[in-house]
Amino acid sequence: MFQGMSWNAKQYDSNFSFVSQYGRGVVELLAPRADERILDLGCGTGDLAVEIAATGAVVHGVDGDPEMIRTAREKHGSAPGAPSFEVVDVYELSVAEPFDAVFSNAVLHWLTRPDDAIARVRDALLPGGRFVAEFGAGRNVATLIDGLRQAVAEVVPEAEVALPWYFPSTAEHATRLENAGFEVVYTHYFDRPTPLAEGDTAADWWRMFGPRTLAAFPVERHDALLARVDELLRDRLTDSSGRWSADYTRLRFVAVRR
Repeated sequence: MFQGMSWNAKQYDSNFSFVSQYGRGVVELLAPRADERILDLGCGTGDLAVEIAATGAVVHGVDGDPEMIRTAREKHGSAPGAPSFEVVDVYELSVAEPFDAVFSNAVLHWLTRPDDAIARVRDALLPGGRFVAEFGAGRNVATLIDGLRQAVAEVVPEAEVALPWYFPSTAEHATRLENAGFEVVYTHYFDRPTPLAEGDTAADWWRMFGPRTLAAFPVERHDALLARVDELLRDRLTDSSGRWSADYTRLRFVAVRR
């Protein structure tokens, strides 16, 4: 996704594949065309890059995590017309030839220097090129965060919760895009409760997506802390069968470089 955080690519693929599955709607919004050059920003293990390439587009996937790129190459790198994949820090993104479109799914909320990231995307696009993305915004995972805050207050009261995400309002993000030289032509802000893999709980979600937050707490307290998170949130984030969901809220947008 971005440099500065290590991902378990195999676990990501097996237990959190819903990230790519829900991203297919963003591919439809992108509406890629044959021979277009498209950059997949934060491509992860490459599943959506391959779907875009299947339309005949020429796709280059970049991600800041070497394990993600290694897995993407192993899974997809040898197929005819397969995307190319490269380890790139978003904040250092520089392209030799601008792209027709930049696509991004479930990545922009990790970029806590959003103006810098948007500037890199703008510079990677041809004039008239489109930036099509979905990411967590607004009240995304507000219940998961609330549960962790309550658990920390009980289990590690001397500690503070530091979150690693950028969850803007629609207006805030649209203003950033416009200030960077984009015309925002479409936005959609919506709730999307997302079932976790069978058997996973809020604790598993935090272990996958919140290791930077958890690193602020003593390792020996993690199990007790996350067990308390599950106790606090079980009634709020499980269905009648006991399956857990994450309380996702997303923002999709299409912006065109002026």
